[in-house]
Amino acid sequence: MEFALVVPMFLLLLIGIAEFGRAWMTRNILTGASREAVRVAAVKGDGAAALSRANSVLASAGISGASVNLADDGAPFGTCSVSVSYAMPLAVSGFLPGLNGTSLTLSTSTSMRKEY
Repeated sequence: MEFALVVPMFLLLLIGIAEFGRAWMTRNILTGASREAVRVAAVKGDGAAALSRANSVLASAGISGASVNLADDGAPFGTCSVSVSYAMPLAVSGFLPGLNGTSLTLSTSTSMRKEY
């Protein structure tokens, strides 16, 4: 009887920990992609190369469908920034009622001064 009462709560806690870990890892990958892209934009001044670098980092991690945006203020030695957002699908959406087709939106942004 006690086992039947404790197991659902334990499984919910275990699944929550796993999903939080996945979300944390995915956000770290998004942050890495934005950092590398803004570094390319700040050093080379090439927006296409910066977006390509961000997309290659995301693709190497198996993340597809992320939105990558580059913003440049246009001033010499000004700032440029890259923002990345991704709708991470929940792995347990089919197992828990009410979560079917649910995704978690993760986003990050990085800014850097231009060196050219």
